[in-house]
Amino acid sequence: MSIATVGGVGFFPVAPGTVGSAVGVVIYMLTREWTPMAQFAVLAGITIVGIWAAGVAEVALKREDPGPVVIDEVAGQLLTLFLTGVAWKGAIVGFLIFRVLDIIKPPPARQFERLHGGLGIMADDLMAGLYGLGLMMLLVRYWPGAW
Repeated sequence: MSIATVGGVGFFPVAPGTVGSAVGVVIYMLTREWTPMAQFAVLAGITIVGIWAAGVAEVALKREDPGPVVIDEVAGQLLTLFLTGVAWKGAIVGFLIFRVLDIIKPPPARQFERLHGGLGIMADDLMAGLYGLGLMMLLVRYWPGAW
């Protein structure tokens, strides 16, 4: 349960998903200068462990996609910032982009919620993160000095 809730962050009384995304930004900032392979390993590890942990938490909490599970926000946020190399200013922009995409869940993100267990919990946020990464890459490419 601790992994799924990111050490209890998911029990934050206000906007736990937003706090989970903030944890993702912190992890990104700590790893942004690592090699691409090392960054990928962090993202993949969080995703794989997150699928398992979210599934376990869903069973333990006896409800689908329980609110305290925020490992999905961490993974989605990391994917949004993956390989962008942005500093704090860009990371904040990426944070806002991911939060909006996670809330509105453009297709097929919303449909991914229908998947069962931990995969369903993680998949919609990863799709939002993939959209966010696309937007961040455009921003970095066309406004390189801004971030």
